[in-house]
Amino acid sequence: MSKEKFYLATAIAYTSGKPHIGNVYETILADAIARYKRNRGFDVLFQTGTDEHGQKIEEKAMEQGISPKAFTDIQAGVIRDIYDQFNISYDQFVRTTDEQHVLSVQKIFQKLYDQEDIYKGVYEGWYCVPDESFFTDAQLVDGKCPDCGRDVEKTKEETYFFNLAKYQDRLEQYYADYPDFIVPTSRKNEMLNNFIKPGLLDLSVSRSSFKWGIDVPFDKDHVIYVWIDALSNYITGLVYDADGNHSEQFKKYWPADLILIGKDIVRFHTIYWPILLMALGLEQTKQMFGHPWLLIGDGKMSKSKGNTIYPDQLASYFGVDAVRFYVLKEIPYAHDGTLTYDLMIDQINTNLANVYGNLVNRTISMTNQYKGGHVTRPTNTNDLDSALKQDTLDAISKYEAKFDEYKVADAISVVIELLRKANKYIDETTPWILAKDEAQSDRLNDVLYNLLEVINKATIMLEPIIPSSAQKYLDMLKSTMVYEELNIENVNTEYNVVEETEIIFSRIDHAKKIEEIEADTNPQINTLPLIDFDHFKQVEMVVGQVVSSRKHPDAKKLLISEVDVKTGIVQVVSGIADWQDPSEPVGKKVIVVTNLQPVKLRGVESAGMLLVAKNGKVMELLSSDLPVGSSIE
Repeated sequence: MSKEKFYLATAIAYTSGKPHIGNVYETILADAIARYKRNRGFDVLFQTGTDEHGQKIEEKAMEQGISPKAFTDIQAGVIRDIYDQFNISYDQFVRTTDEQHVLSVQKIFQKLYDQEDIYKGVYEGWYCVPDESFFTDAQLVDGKCPDCGRDVEKTKEETYFFNLAKYQDRLEQYYADYPDFIVPTSRKNEMLNNFIKPGLLDLSVSRSSFKWGIDVPFDKDHVIYVWIDALSNYITGLVYDADGNHSEQFKKYWPADLILIGKDIVRFHTIYWPILLMALGLEQTKQMFGHPWLLIGDGKMSKSKGNTIYPDQLASYFGVDAVRFYVLKEIPYAHDGTLTYDLMIDQINTNLANVYGNLVNRTISMTNQYKGGHVTRPTNTNDLDSALKQDTLDAISKYEAKFDEYKVADAISVVIELLRKANKYIDETTPWILAKDEAQSDRLNDVLYNLLEVINKATIMLEPIIPSSAQKYLDMLKSTMVYEELNIENVNTEYNVVEETEIIFSRIDHAKKIEEIEADTNPQINTLPLIDFDHFKQVEMVVGQVVSSRKHPDAKKLLISEVDVKTGIVQVVSGIADWQDPSEPVGKKVIVVTNLQPVKLRGVESAGMLLVAKNGKVMELLSSDLPVGSSIE
């Protein structure tokens, strides 16, 4: 019998920089849901990936003097490394620079244009570069971006528009016919009241003011904008074909059962995305879950606010599974969660070390001490045993009900409460007293077996949350139980536990850990992959003297410099024009990377890189008094 399919996707990560823990929370949540569904017997396809086009990417690449593709290759690698570190069990990782995605998006755009869903016009209004969003005067908040609060730019440019108004009535009707399409419900009400009922404005879906994007197939002056490019990944990843020649994977897994998105991008995914699917004649995504944010203190995590915490940074302090446990337990279904180091330590000490870890260690130690590490299936049951068994069955039922609604924090709390009851069961049955009476040997066997059974089942339920640690605990029990057997009483005929337990979650000395974190003078873990010495030695750096410098004719942030490196003149295009007057570098001795692969930045070739030091918004060219041509070793 074939398994029921479950296609789950996350919003794809933007490659403008390293993701913070608030960004990665979404993927951790998706991973927990995917693991749970696999445990329940579903044929799961879990897709995530990276969004790699746009003005912000182009500008970041220019600042570093490399091509946008080289920049996104690095950033996509950083993101995948973090996902791998956090045991994200994705099945597919889509990049919007993938050739297959590019071709599929161009065919989608062509199809929409041919059926007159897209038309050419002129956009005039406000644009937020960081969010890559357009706004009208009425939508601004105190003259700033309503989403991120940053400055916006007055923009006027030729663009292609997607006729959203054409589909407004159908979208409203879909909301009415499928009330659970958007969860939590509050997100749906916000979309209806703030955006749909006031009347949908046609959407700009191309840009002509920058070049880093997918070319409009019939107009090379335009690139396809994010709302068709990035959103389409949910179908292009399955090899959707606008001409109808879909892959077998697409036929099997579409429509998506769940797409996880942050609450700040609900509008794009629950208005633009369903209308795009309507225009393509495709079935709708079954459910969109607009999850809440992870706050630092009482504010949203943001690099501009200086309160960013990175996932690998947290993992270095507390461990991967402890971080997974915290963010999944402390972010409720419909409300923002809070992250502080104090709260993290409290959660680890209280739930992971005391309630869970201590229960496992005590039970295995007593099983070894009193029964040589071996207990068998009970033959008798008293009221305390029956109560614990019923508590276990109730917990399994509640856990599944909560997980099925994606209320993962509530599901975790159900398991923790069961483990608390198992600890209470120890106090009520007093196995250390039973061990002193030979006549109570059978009773002692039954008590220890019952405890191991609860630990076994609770650990299987926690596997989607803390996969690595859960497997270690299961190895200690040497159990062969699988998820399908959770509701079967005493499925194991016996338990043969390990002789010595591994302390997986240790209690943390609060004051000492906080002191350690505060003493970390460089908490920003490397944002780029580590390289070995041999690769570093391949970078050729020399002292050069700037002989000329001018602004790029087509890019206000770029400076074109000619640098004498003794063996010749190297032309370097660098993103330093915002803080460096063109005349200032002339005559200066600078440090130049001379063996970079030449690239064209806005049509001008760049064959090197100038080294700069950066502190916040302050940047300074690195210089040297050594003779021109001196090698930097």
